[in-house]
Amino acid sequence: MVCPNTTYVRKVMRAARELTLLADEGEADMHDDGCAILVGVIRDCACKLRARAEHEMQSRKASGSWDASAVSE
Repeated sequence: MVCPNTTYVRKVMRAARELTLLADEGEADMHDDGCAILVGVIRDCACKLRARAEHEMQSRKASGSWDASAVSE
């Protein structure tokens, strides 16, 4: 059985990847300063989420509670 925490952290990592892709898309299409600010906020949030999820993953691996056999969703 997959540990719920493993699943949760992987979902956060996936959300961070999606936000990064959204920021990339927005950066390619932006036409004004307002959009540039929004893209920056999205990218910043993605980076913070990814960093925190990676920290949680490393902490769980160190404590032995990370389910490495779980398939990424």
